[in-house]
Amino acid sequence: MNTEQGHLAHRVTLDQIVRLYQIAAVETGDEMMGLWSRPIRTRALQHLLTTVREATSLPSALHRFSTFWNLLLDDYRFELGTGGGCTVLHLVPCGQQPFQRFGHMLILKLAHGLLSWLAGYEVPVRTVQFAFARPGFAEDYSVIFPAQVSFNAANSAIAFETAESGLPGTRSTAELKDFLNRAPRDWIFTSFREHTQSLKIREFLYRTSWEECRLVDAAQALQVTPRTLMRRLDAEETTFQTIKDSLRRDLAIRDLQAGRKSIEEISQDVGFSSAANFHRAFRRWTGATPSSYRRPAYEAVLTKGMNSRR
Repeated sequence: MNTEQGHLAHRVTLDQIVRLYQIAAVETGDEMMGLWSRPIRTRALQHLLTTVREATSLPSALHRFSTFWNLLLDDYRFELGTGGGCTVLHLVPCGQQPFQRFGHMLILKLAHGLLSWLAGYEVPVRTVQFAFARPGFAEDYSVIFPAQVSFNAANSAIAFETAESGLPGTRSTAELKDFLNRAPRDWIFTSFREHTQSLKIREFLYRTSWEECRLVDAAQALQVTPRTLMRRLDAEETTFQTIKDSLRRDLAIRDLQAGRKSIEEISQDVGFSSAANFHRAFRRWTGATPSSYRRPAYEAVLTKGMNSRR
């Protein structure tokens, strides 16, 4: 997943996202990591869970969710809409507000995560839209949301299929505490299932000899025709080669951060004939050099934060 710091972008693992959140929430006293104009003080998430778990239906839980945040946020407000068997949660700016891409993703996913925790299963999502331009790392959103994601919308929103969804399950105090202790893992990564064709292809590539794999091989593995697979990938605004390149990038980043191989070895492992070609491709993928991932800035922050908590 991509995180932004100034003009430099770094990719981090899912476990690192969880650690970053936990450290930042403790060190700053803000449970939303400074993503909104007003700090979200400690224990706010606990009060939100306590409020939501008293709901008698999933739409009621969304109403409680939006009411809670509308009491805390100054720069945005939530509005609810219904139609077509869906309940839609809109994040509407109060005046001219800059887009905080990670903040929009995190709070919409929090709604999905809480709803799924309450219901005891991953609540179906019809669509997700964001009010900012499609970023270069747009494929990351398909890891987070089990739905088609679009960009350049009038406002950020998430549509839940609540018409046929079951009533919330009973959540004990012990389950609430466990959810809080694991935050944000259980609300961001609500399911381990593959949501999209692109993720299915990525998983297939990871488990096979991806360097020599062609689109026709992936189509055969997924039991569809190459034309059908191309059409589905086009609907997700990606291509087979883009998925393949993103896997090469992430494998390279993994090995760079592990520090056990030279850059020359890594470039060969991910299919480049020379380190120079790898450097050019890596800068195109990430906007940074391979060496900058040897000990990125966020690792120093993580180490300092973890040490301060011991």
